[in-house]
Formats: sequence, structure tokens, C-alpha cells
Amino acid sequence: MSEKLIEISPGESIWLGRMGKQNGIPILLVHGAIENSRIFYSEKGKGLAPFLAENGYDVFVTDLRGKGKSIPAANSGKVKAGQYELITHDLPVLINEIKKEKGEDCPVHLMAHSWGGVLISSWYARFAPENQQIRSFTFFACKRKIYVQHIKRWLMVDLVWTCIGSIATRIKGYLPAKKLRLGAEDEPAGFFFECNKWVYSDHWIDPRDQFNYKERFKEIDFPPVLSLTGMDDHSLGNAYCVKRMLEEINPADLTHIDLGKANGHMHNYGHIDILTHADAPSDHFQLVLNWLNQHN
Repeated sequence: MSEKLIEISPGESIWLGRMGKQNGIPILLVHGAIENSRIFYSEKGKGLAPFLAENGYDVFVTDLRGKGKSIPAANSGKVKAGQYELITHDLPVLINEIKKEKGEDCPVHLMAHSWGGVLISSWYARFAPENQQIRSFTFFACKRKIYVQHIKRWLMVDLVWTCIGSIATRIKGYLPAKKLRLGAEDEPAGFFFECNKWVYSDHWIDPRDQFNYKERFKEIDFPPVLSLTGMDDHSLGNAYCVKRMLEEINPADLTHIDLGKANGHMHNYGHIDILTHADAPSDHFQLVLNWLNQHN
């Protein structure tokens, strides 16, 4: 894997990794909250990113601000940017970096896990006219608002993430997600509080400039979407919540698949192992590859 740090402001850089065939069609993978790019690949070369690279694609993976190999780390308390900056500044920087490498008109596929789907959808809503080369979106358990009532939701989201997390973030200056055993990465305070507003709101409106994403989606043609959820994902990427977000985005070309034994898949996948399970490459990653090849 080749890698680089891209400066986004004085003293702040985001990490971008690249693997696969440089003459292949590019795919950008964007992780969700309280995680980093390692959701897409392992040290042993397993995962979605290596799978796509082995099948001829030019695969880009990134660590968003404060995560993974990006600097500074969220737990330094120095990352002041929030969700707004990721959508309006960082994602455009990453897309432009790919355009610089591949050419302005090169087709690009976007994929995301969990909250990463909210980020890339929001980015596209704002910048659709200048990004007509985006060929498709693939969402792995991507939801915006959590609608379902479930014990895992009450414990993980309402109690630990929202209640305890909010108190801890105000005290520490960042969300100590690793100490709270919420995820693999701590989260910058600005991102945490802005993200949390959307998790509970009926409205998809940016708290900074009042940009109305739901209204914007009605005005643009959203690229084709492949959406995957796991039958064992009861709260963080529940199929009902995912479908509600898809209704907000309203793509004309949509394929949604709920991954589970009842639908002929090898396992009932959860929120994380939908990407990390050892059987994923021989199971639903094949569906992703076939779908991609149809939308090149």
C-alpha cells in the first residue's frame, strides 16, 4: 500500500492510503464514527479494500480527522473541526486528490460504512454539479437517525453514547470512545456533538449554515446506490433505519439487500462483521463486485 498525509490546515493532515491497480477504476472507502480505515483492511491483507484491489480496482482508503494515521489525534484535544468541515472541506480535498491522480473525468465509486454514508451523501448533496463522474455509492449499514427501540439501542446509543458520552466529551474535550468501549477510535468533540444532533432529529439540516440536505436531495439526481444491512444488526445499522435514510436520499436506482441466512447468505451479519467476517469475500463481497462491474 502506498500512503500519504494531506495537509488540510496548519498542523492538521488526513491520511490517504492506496492499493490495487493504478490503471483501475478508483474507489474511495470512507469509515464511520468512532472507527478508522482499518474497518476496510487488516494487516494480513484481508477485508473489503484488498478484495476490491485484487479484483482490478484502484482503491483509496482514508482516516478522517483525528483518526488512525491522521494527525493530530482526537484525544490530543487539538482537533477543533466538526462534521461541517469533514463534509465541506475534507471530502472535497480527498476527491480532488483522486482527480489529480486519475484525471478530472475519471469515473469514481464511493463506499462507506455506518456514519460514513451520511458524510458522503451530505458531501454529494452540496457538490453534485461538479462531481458528475461519481458512478455509484455502496452503503454498508449506513443510517442517519435511529428509529428502532431495542435494548442494544438503549444501552449503546441512548445511555453510553449520548448520555455518558456527552458528559465525558465536555470534561475531556473529546469523546473517549476507546475507554468507554464504544469503538476503535476517540472522536473530536465538534464532530460528536454535530453528529449526535442528526441521530435524533427528523431534520437533516446542518447546524452551522442551515443547509437542508433533504430538500437538496429532491433537486438532484443521486447516483445508483447499493445498500447492505445485516440481519444481526439490531440498532446501529438496522434495516428499517437504513431504509428511512434511503427514502431521504431517494436514488432512482436502488438495490437493498438484507444479509442473513433467511435470504441465502452464509451468516446473519452484524454491524462490524458485515465488513470484517472471514466469509465476507466469498459471500456478499461477490455481490458488491458484480454490482460494481455493472455500474462502471
